[in-house]
Amino acid sequence: MEKFTTLSGVAAPMPLVNIDTDMIIPKQFLKTIQRTGLGKNLFDEMRYGADGTEIPEFVLNQPAYRKAEILIAGDNFGCGSSREHAPWALLDFGIRCVISTSFADIFYNNCFKNGILPITLPREQIDILMEDARKGENARIEIDLESQTVTSADGQSFHFEIDPFRKHCLLNGLDDIALTLEKVSAIDAFESREAQSRPWV
Repeated sequence: MEKFTTLSGVAAPMPLVNIDTDMIIPKQFLKTIQRTGLGKNLFDEMRYGADGTEIPEFVLNQPAYRKAEILIAGDNFGCGSSREHAPWALLDFGIRCVISTSFADIFYNNCFKNGILPITLPREQIDILMEDARKGENARIEIDLESQTVTSADGQSFHFEIDPFRKHCLLNGLDDIALTLEKVSAIDAFESREAQSRPWV
């Protein structure tokens, strides 16, 4: 998993509330177990028409936001079914951070497992960042995980809370597998002891 330390990027404004995981990645794209390749279908039903052509009005189809790395979203982002494909699709598109007033719990947890930083901020701060994001590609938002700050393009800084263990994992690029591998010597020692004391197991 790629480390997350700092991020300076274009933020796409998505003020819709209750964006669920089926909107993020529709069910017909859940057949794969690959984490790559889903970015092209991110927000598929909002990005493309029935004939497969792009809908120009959708924010990620607009030139200023085609390479957005941050989403400024409405309330309750990531609600709905518990599909890990949702953060996979966001990450494959290039989104490394989602900022909202609230997230669905399962989606929130899945973000950390896949190297995406979900940030919760109060409504008034989200409103400021949403307006900032509407300025387009020249308005870059700065995120510093170590200091737990989000800084708008005009220099306003907001502090966010994060669980210390999750922060440690993101800063060091540790997913569940990497965390297990950190204990490999202890696991090997345990297996060796067990093989000697209980060879019949």
